Amino acid sequence: MKSRIPVVLLACGSFNPITNMHLRLFEVARDHLHQTAVPELKLLCGADILNTFRTPNLWKEAHIQEIVEKFGLVCVGRAGHDPKGYILESPILRRYQHNVHLAREPVQNEISATYIRRALGQGQSVKYLLPDAVIAYIKDHNLYAKNSSWEGKSTQSNEGETS
Repeated sequence: MKSRIPVVLLACGSFNPITNMHLRLFEVARDHLHQTAVPELKLLCGADILNTFRTPNLWKEAHIQEIVEKFGLVCVGRAGHDPKGYILESPILRRYQHNVHLAREPVQNEISATYIRRALGQGQSVKYLLPDAVIAYIKDHNLYAKNSSWEGKSTQSNEGETS
């Protein structure tokens, strides 16, 4: 491993609720950047968020260009997504692909926030899928339960894509 360098990662996404795999994004991205010796501020995202760059009117093209041109991003792969394809399909991402770092998660896991919300809504255990503090907060505030205000709500219209 090359010498460690300071890295600042800024992440976006619903993190609703935050899962251990959301937290794992930071570890995978940090390890990738330390191995490639790329010091800078980067946007950290999963491949599902990179895919949203293709959604018309969700992101302003000027914002996407500013992110990848000025800062760059680190994208951690996710099952069912093709980040290389997303880059090649986008003129902006393709132009600045040298600033888009694709990091591979060595431990594949298909846990999503959508799955977690669904399990909680059905009264199932999510132990070991979420940090204990997050589970306690959800329980204390009666979130995602059948009788809560979150019941049946999703942060995206496509249930299978929410992270």
